[in-house]
Amino acid sequence: MDELNIAIVGGGITGLTAAYYLQQKIQAENLPYHVKLFEASGRLGGKIRTLRRDGFIIERGADSFLCRKTAAVQLARELNIDDQLVRNDTGQAYILADHRLHKIPQGSFMGVPTRMVPFFFSNLFSLRGKLRASLDFLMPKGKSVDDQSLGKFLRRRLGRETVENIVEPLLSGVYSSDIDQMSLMATFPQFYKLEQTYGSIIKGLRQTMPKKRTRTGQASGQFFSFTNGLDTFVTTLANKLNSHTVQLHTAVDHIERKAHGYHLLLSNGEVYKAHAVIVASPHLTLPEIFSQFELFQVFKEIPVTSVANVALAFDEDAIRKPAHGTGFVVSRNSPYRITACTWTNEKWPHTTPKGKVLLRAYVGKPDDQDIVHLSDRDITSIVLNDLKNIITIKDDPLFTVVTRYIQQMPQYTVGHRERIEHVRKQMHKQLPGIFIAGSSYEGVGVPDCIAQGEEVVANVIEFLNNRRY
Repeated sequence: MDELNIAIVGGGITGLTAAYYLQQKIQAENLPYHVKLFEASGRLGGKIRTLRRDGFIIERGADSFLCRKTAAVQLARELNIDDQLVRNDTGQAYILADHRLHKIPQGSFMGVPTRMVPFFFSNLFSLRGKLRASLDFLMPKGKSVDDQSLGKFLRRRLGRETVENIVEPLLSGVYSSDIDQMSLMATFPQFYKLEQTYGSIIKGLRQTMPKKRTRTGQASGQFFSFTNGLDTFVTTLANKLNSHTVQLHTAVDHIERKAHGYHLLLSNGEVYKAHAVIVASPHLTLPEIFSQFELFQVFKEIPVTSVANVALAFDEDAIRKPAHGTGFVVSRNSPYRITACTWTNEKWPHTTPKGKVLLRAYVGKPDDQDIVHLSDRDITSIVLNDLKNIITIKDDPLFTVVTRYIQQMPQYTVGHRERIEHVRKQMHKQLPGIFIAGSSYEGVGVPDCIAQGEEVVANVIEFLNNRRY
C-alpha cells in the first residue's frame, strides 16, 4: 500500500504536539502514513521561548501552564519529563489602583469574590462598589443568548467598580484583550453557565469550587513550569520526532486542492504532496495560503494585537517591594503604561541565582499598541519609570531583555465560536482533509494548544482511514 503524507504547517506547541501524537499513533498501529512539519522561522516553539543567561532562566513568552488543565500534564508524563515539573511558589498578589498596591482579596476566583468578608474589608473598592457587587446574589439571571461581551456580562452582575479594579486586569491579561470586546462564550463560558444554573456567579462558584483541605503547610501553586524552563516541552518534543520530520526556514506559501490530495507550494520553490494537512499557523495566514477559497476571508475579521515584555535582572539589595509578593496587575483606570509585573524570583525561585532579583513587566494595552513598536531602550525606560513609581529601585538593572510579539495575539471577540464553527463546516465540504488548530481558535494557553494538537490527530487518522477504504 502506498504511503500517505500528512503535512503540518507551523512548529509552535500545537504543531509539535500534533506531530508527536501522529508519530505515536502511526508507530503503534503500523499505519502507512508519513508526517512532515514545515516551520517558516528558524526555531520551534512559537510563543514558548526560554533564554538562559548568567544563571537566570528567562521566559520570553509563556512562562507556565495551569495545573488543572490536564492535557499539558499528560503530555509531560508521556514524554517522561513530569519529574522536571515545578509548581509556582504562592505569595501575595496585588492590584495596582489609585497609585497603590492593594492585596487581592482572599477567596477571589479570577477577581470574582467567593468570600465576602475579605472583599468587604478590602480598600480596593468603595462601600458603594461593594454593595453593588453584592447584588449578584439578588439579581435574576439574564436571558439565554448565544454570546455577549464579557465586560457587559460582568458589569451587569458585579458592577463597574469591581470589574474595572480587579476582574478586568486579571481576565483581559490572559488574552491581551479589551474586556468589552471579548466573547463571553469563547473565553469564560463557565461564568454564563454558573449564572444560568445558580442565578448568581458568586453562588455558583461557591457551589462548584473544590473545597479547600485543612492546611498542613504552604498552599500549592496553581501553575506548572519545568526546572530548566518551559521550552523543555519544545526540545523534548523535537527530539522525540523522527529525523527529517521537521523542516525549518520553510514557509507554506500556497495550498492547492488536487484530485487526490493537496499540493503545498513551499517558499524554497518545492512542492510537497499531502493527503491531509494540519494548519497550526496563525489564522491570518489562511486567507493567503488558501487565497482561492472565500471561506477563510472571515478570519480577517478576527483582530490581533501586539504585546511586549521586559525582563529586568537586579542585585537583591537594589529592590525593595512588599514581602512575599509575587507580582501585580494594573487597574484599567491607571495612568501607568505597564499592564502587569511578575516578581519572577519570588514566583519561580529556580529561575534566579541567589542574591539576585528577576522582574518581568508587560506592556501593550489594546489602546496603547504604539509602545510595542518603540525601541528596546525606550520600552525599557518607560517600564523602569513606571516601576520606580510603584516599588523602590535604587540601582540600574544588571541587564534587560525585551521581547515583542507583533500582531500575534488573536482576539476572541463576540461571535468567535460561531465563526470558527462555520468555517470548519465549510472546510469539511470544500477542503476535506484540511484541519485547523492552535491559539487562534479554541484557547490561547499551552494546555489548550496541546489539547487541540491531540484532538486534531484523531480527526486526521479518522479521515485517512476512511479515505483508504
